[in-house]
Amino acid sequence: MPFQIAAVIVMLTFYGCYVAKMLGQRRKGIQTDQLGKGKTGFVRWIEVSLSISSRLVVAAEAVSIIFNTSCFAPWVRIGGICLAAAGVAVFVLSMMTMKDSWRAGVPESGKTALVTRGIYQISRNPAFLGFDLVYIGILLMFFNWVLFAVSVFAIVMLHLQIVNVEEDFLTKAFGNAYLDYKKKVCRYLGRKF
Repeated sequence: MPFQIAAVIVMLTFYGCYVAKMLGQRRKGIQTDQLGKGKTGFVRWIEVSLSISSRLVVAAEAVSIIFNTSCFAPWVRIGGICLAAAGVAVFVLSMMTMKDSWRAGVPESGKTALVTRGIYQISRNPAFLGFDLVYIGILLMFFNWVLFAVSVFAIVMLHLQIVNVEEDFLTKAFGNAYLDYKKKVCRYLGRKF
């Protein structure tokens, strides 16, 4: 039961912050969810697959929590709680730092700012890192093969979104400023020296 309570708190906080950010931006006239909108070809496939995979993960996480599935020792499950909590913290910090430039997917129109301060000084993609940590943390708490498969699928789609969509968009939108930033800060975690 304590793992279920911890996981519910993680999920409510994580997904609650996500939804609250989207609703807050909607009140300002900002369309946050850009996944697949106005896109074609491989980029559309990545963004639509990412949207589907992220919904599948939520469903698989909820079912796994309800049935309290796990084959791991308590210390592994505690490690999962720590990873998931770290993921929530990283994600919330990234949303707060991005302010109204934060989007789910790449906008076809509308200007956003290149954010390189705060948590973005140690990760070019802290929101994605937050998602990954939450997915892995909950997987460690409630391991089962279905949750494993959908979590891996979602993590791969997040990575493809970064490598094949976000980085291309940021290079086109911000040119040398983004390329200089890319040389200094790692994709997920760390600074380059």
